[in-house]
Amino acid sequence: MAQVSIGKAPGNSAVLPFYATGAVMFFVLCVLMVFSPQSFTQHYFTPHLLTMVHVAALGWGTMIIFGAAHQLLPVICEQDLYSEKMASFVWYTLTLGMILLTTNFWNLTVGWVMISGGSLIVISASLYLLNVLKTSRICKKYSIQKLFLTSSAIWLLFTVIVGLLLAINLKFPFFKQSHLEILKLHAHAGFTGWFLQLITGVSTKLVPMFLLGKSSKDYLLKWAFIFQNVGLILFLADGYFIGVSSRVLIYTAIVLMGIILWLLYLYDTFKNRLRKRIELLMKHAFLSFLALVLSILLLPAVYFSSGYRWTMLYGTLLFMGWITSIILGKTFKTLPFIIWNDHYKNLSGKVKVPLPKDLYSEKLTIWQFRTFIAAFLVFALGIILQQVIVIRIGAILWVIVAVLYNINVFKLMFHKRNKIS
Repeated sequence: MAQVSIGKAPGNSAVLPFYATGAVMFFVLCVLMVFSPQSFTQHYFTPHLLTMVHVAALGWGTMIIFGAAHQLLPVICEQDLYSEKMASFVWYTLTLGMILLTTNFWNLTVGWVMISGGSLIVISASLYLLNVLKTSRICKKYSIQKLFLTSSAIWLLFTVIVGLLLAINLKFPFFKQSHLEILKLHAHAGFTGWFLQLITGVSTKLVPMFLLGKSSKDYLLKWAFIFQNVGLILFLADGYFIGVSSRVLIYTAIVLMGIILWLLYLYDTFKNRLRKRIELLMKHAFLSFLALVLSILLLPAVYFSSGYRWTMLYGTLLFMGWITSIILGKTFKTLPFIIWNDHYKNLSGKVKVPLPKDLYSEKLTIWQFRTFIAAFLVFALGIILQQVIVIRIGAILWVIVAVLYNINVFKLMFHKRNKIS
């Protein structure tokens, strides 16, 4: 470890606002689910569901990921974050843009306010990409993780530009293709390009660190990168120029191969780990990978079945199973170290200081994990049965998960250093 060179950790203003806002928006998302459970039994293009999807994607998933990425870029690229001020501005533009967009989705109020919200999100994604490129451009050591992070940032910008065009199209129709067909491309560019590639890159850096494991099979990640991108590009090109058809299953199989290769890399790391005991927070990561694989396997049912139950279950597996589970686990493997560094880094080795895990409640993470499983299973059952009351009970359980998560996040945020003698 003595030979490892990493950049200086960025200031809290580049990281903590993202975690705080993401936690609050997760709670908002779960409350919206309680008040609009019927949205999960209807067509996916409804105002309330559009609102919840974008709160989940932008306010929850992307918000937390931006904060974590600003912290991890110096580790992966082995140099300081290019601009902390730019990172802070990313928060302002993403937060304001997300609020303008989602509040106008609730009643589907199309117009300049919605378009302005989309424009701010495009600015936010552009600045994030610029920060990633500038931070990584003089990285001397080739890193597949750097490639995944850069690629995912490019896909994010592509996704939000398409999203902005869709918002404009609602007010001033100009797409020759069906709005709903473009919407499918927009959604999967976000899932496969932004979230999948970002999580692939970050997890292959963090999981070995947390398990004290190592894999020498970097070729698996190189092929994972190729398959994930080729499958997505073919899907988008075919879907735009010809139309979404049963060929989507071929492109799904290509992306699935990329996912399997990534998971094989993580499994090799798991086999060669020094830390034999699997921590609770790592179990969140394993559940998230399971949810991702299940969502991919569900795609034939989504395509060939009538109605929207399997489409809703597919989205639930991705947002509430895959993305939410990995965030719930990884938050308390990263945020405590950020807070600890701020308060105790200069005191370590001089006086007795608390460990990062002492800064939050481990008991709450246990209840968070248990309630998460219950919430997901009940909510998914409600969608499968198309029973609004069961969906609402599941959503109430999700609110409990969000409350437990928020208590721990803000316990960390408001941590005060005791007088140490």
